[in-house]
Amino acid sequence: MSPPYFPIYLAGPTGSGKTAVALELARVLEPVEIINADAFQVYRGMEIISAAPPDAERAGIPHHLFGILDPSENCDAALFATLARETIAEVSQRAIPLVVGGSGLYLKAITHGLAPTPKSDPDLRAELDQESLETLVSRYEALDPNGAAATNLKNRRYVTRNLEICLLSGRPASKLKSEWQDNHPKICGFFLKRERGELYDRINQRTPQMFHDGVVAEIQALTTTSQTADKAIGIREIREYLAGNLDEAACIEAIRQATRRYAKRQLSWFKRETAFHSIDITASDSAMSIVSRILPLIQAFGVEG
Repeated sequence: MSPPYFPIYLAGPTGSGKTAVALELARVLEPVEIINADAFQVYRGMEIISAAPPDAERAGIPHHLFGILDPSENCDAALFATLARETIAEVSQRAIPLVVGGSGLYLKAITHGLAPTPKSDPDLRAELDQESLETLVSRYEALDPNGAAATNLKNRRYVTRNLEICLLSGRPASKLKSEWQDNHPKICGFFLKRERGELYDRINQRTPQMFHDGVVAEIQALTTTSQTADKAIGIREIREYLAGNLDEAACIEAIRQATRRYAKRQLSWFKRETAFHSIDITASDSAMSIVSRILPLIQAFGVEG
């Protein structure tokens, strides 16, 4: 197969073993370059808390969109999709782009394309800039209560832009932002699905290892973190530990519980995603045995290294 190469998408809940499978796929399908699609692995200085693949595992295989943002920067699905699509287009000229992650919204923004929101209107923006934040919040809550509940209402820029979208489109900004350009894209995508109990066991085992690897020092070193970065599971709990409000055992258990809940949400999200082929895996499966089941599906789709 000659360039441009068609991308492959590999998704799965946290703790499912995506990294090992991706590396094995990359070796078998060469040439392959791996592109991150995890909302938190995009941040540098958060490698342990986000379970980003370490440098030793990346050796010999180009990786993209890992650690490209400072933790003080915000990132949303629209920005990430733009970065990812640009990277996929560039990589596809020389290798198969293997897009790997568990962030359902980010992956869907890449594969389905977010519906366009109206461009800023200078006259309306000038009018909104004259109003107090309290007034802007009140108007926004009235027009888009669901969106307002999920927004940092102390951030004037967020509130103003979302209210502007509501006023220009005549629809709630949150609803518009959840719509897609293509509801039925043709993609070569796979979702690694483990039995829930086994997945939880893997999460329970991984969390203490993060502490052994130095996650507390990693979080302690973070100075300013954005609203997006702050959502990474474990940051809030470790800060509580550092403040003396939790001991280490309680902190580990709190992170385990939050991670299990996140994994459950990921399973629910991808259960609804028909564009991804579900691959059922068990504790006895190795990365190679999983890849051996994925390869015929890739070849049937027409993607070859």
